[in-house]
Amino acid sequence: MNGIIGVNKPSGFTSFDVIAKLRGILKKKRIGHSGTLDPMATGVLPVFIGNATKACDIIPDTSKAYRAGFRLGISTDTLDITGKITAEYSLKVTEKDTLDVIPKFTGNIKQIPPMYSAVKIGGQKLCNLARKGIEIERPEREITVDSIKLESFDEASQSGVISVICSKGTYIRSLIDDIGNSLGCGGVMTSLVRTRSGGFSLDDCFTLEEIQNLADSGNVENVIISVERIFSGLPKIRLNEVQTRMYKNGVRLDLNRINHIKPEFSEYSVYGFDHEFIGVARADFEKCELRVVKNFI
Repeated sequence: MNGIIGVNKPSGFTSFDVIAKLRGILKKKRIGHSGTLDPMATGVLPVFIGNATKACDIIPDTSKAYRAGFRLGISTDTLDITGKITAEYSLKVTEKDTLDVIPKFTGNIKQIPPMYSAVKIGGQKLCNLARKGIEIERPEREITVDSIKLESFDEASQSGVISVICSKGTYIRSLIDDIGNSLGCGGVMTSLVRTRSGGFSLDDCFTLEEIQNLADSGNVENVIISVERIFSGLPKIRLNEVQTRMYKNGVRLDLNRINHIKPEFSEYSVYGFDHEFIGVARADFEKCELRVVKNFI
């Protein structure tokens, strides 16, 4: 059993909880995921099984999409509705006010990770420090927010919903907090659904209950997606029989002897002479050689 299964993570579960649950359901120890979701969040969590776990850190499509509920007028220590209220504001804003400030938070921007996060500084997770009441200075990180769309906003309750497309490492809680602070009224996240991650959408995902039922009926392997899919956007090269054998053994190949190498691309999906997907390779044009990044066979 090697490949990827899309999980629609339930609220209240950590990403590690999902992995632990799947180890029991699938009877596999070698399982990992490519991006942590907050316990309160739901949605797309691609889970990698067997040899596919080697792909967790080299996924080409690292963009993510979210649908988040928010409420203006308060701030909390966790930046979401589950935290302790640290400030309340009497200022009421309009939908137009919100629409006017949102564009300031798109493009390449700087963001400070929240204290309640899995980010490590000095070898310690920020969330562990936060639970002890310790707050430390965190360096800004550059993120990319491709778009923010205000789906709805109710001026009476000062609550609304935004959809966000962004880069890996973006904290939606922090984004809402920054928007609220820019408006002068604070803001917290009230709900979060990840709708896309690693090239997978909610349509590709199954609940833990559905996966359990599939496993019980012996059909779970029918919904496991080949790791080949996440690299389908890379240019493809096919090796001959001798090259296939050499490449599988980790030998660096002469680029001049490989068909379909293009100078504008550095990474490739590699297939053997028998059309079997082998893995991902990088072309080094200075040394004129093709070398293994990860093999999945």
